[in-house]
Amino acid sequence: PRPHPTLRVRPLTCTETRRGDQQVVHSLGDGAVHVSAARHDATFGFSAVFDAGASQEAVFEGSGMRQLVELAMDGFSCTVFAFGQTGSGKTYTLMGPLGQSDTQPASPALLGLMQRSFTCLLEQSRSRASDLALSASYLEIYNEQVRDLLSPGPPCALPLRWSKTRGFYVENQLSVEFESLEAIVSLLLQGSEPQARGWDIRESCPRSRSWDSAVGHGEGVMGAKASPPNVVLQASTCPSKQGTLCFVDLAGSERVKETGSSGELSVEANSINRSLLALGHCISLLAKPRGKRTHIPYRDSKLTRLLARSLGGSGITLMVACISPSSRCLSETLSTLHYASRARRVTTRP
Repeated sequence: PRPHPTLRVRPLTCTETRRGDQQVVHSLGDGAVHVSAARHDATFGFSAVFDAGASQEAVFEGSGMRQLVELAMDGFSCTVFAFGQTGSGKTYTLMGPLGQSDTQPASPALLGLMQRSFTCLLEQSRSRASDLALSASYLEIYNEQVRDLLSPGPPCALPLRWSKTRGFYVENQLSVEFESLEAIVSLLLQGSEPQARGWDIRESCPRSRSWDSAVGHGEGVMGAKASPPNVVLQASTCPSKQGTLCFVDLAGSERVKETGSSGELSVEANSINRSLLALGHCISLLAKPRGKRTHIPYRDSKLTRLLARSLGGSGITLMVACISPSSRCLSETLSTLHYASRARRVTTRP
């Protein structure tokens, strides 16, 4: 099958409205979206398009996320990754609003794909088998270092290995078993606690700066982080049947000149861009017909190594492209739309 790309268009922010930004992205229905601006007039097609009025529940049901959970329960390796520029709504789509905690949970209506998937996963596990084992891991990649976010103490770099049977995997990553929604959400919040914050001048809102584009897997379990979150789940009924459900929150593409980043922030932004460029290159090559493909350079970055199985291997992937409708973000919006359009042509063999 091909990746199942969906598009989410967030509403204009108050800042964008006050400064008079024009809305240049319009949903046409039936999975089509139109971009109309000076010197730009293009239509793009996706499996589903969710406009500014779409609820979190509508995105969960309409994106095929429920079916992906069921496939993971059947033993498939399933991956969901959100991408788009900083401030486009990736983290909100995956996790819901920022600032959640054990004492201040988000409203049920605002919960993202991850929490809704956890609920569905637990319901499925209870109805299918009593001996089902569920475990989770949580990783990030920051400046090409893979870190385990569930290990006690400060995050430390873990080695990335390769084997013929497992592919790329993270050595010594921690995997934690869970049996309830409260337990897995607690792990998610634990791994998502902010460590260091930067300031995105374009959006006038804080953004995570301790996370680069990231993803990780080991023992059939995948997890990831790159902006405020992600997690992953493993469901296995016996040693020979092991399914995974991985969520990847890719860091937003950074324009160093526009953000005013300098010093360490500039190094981080450039590292993010190199990682996303490597991912885009792999997607472009994978989109070619199998007979015309050249070598796929998965080894160009830690991100592409750990996404190799999801992109062009034995996995099933849901891609969620998030964009802003603002005329000020036109360049990044078009880049994201072209990125997702290329990914539609990738085929995998789960």
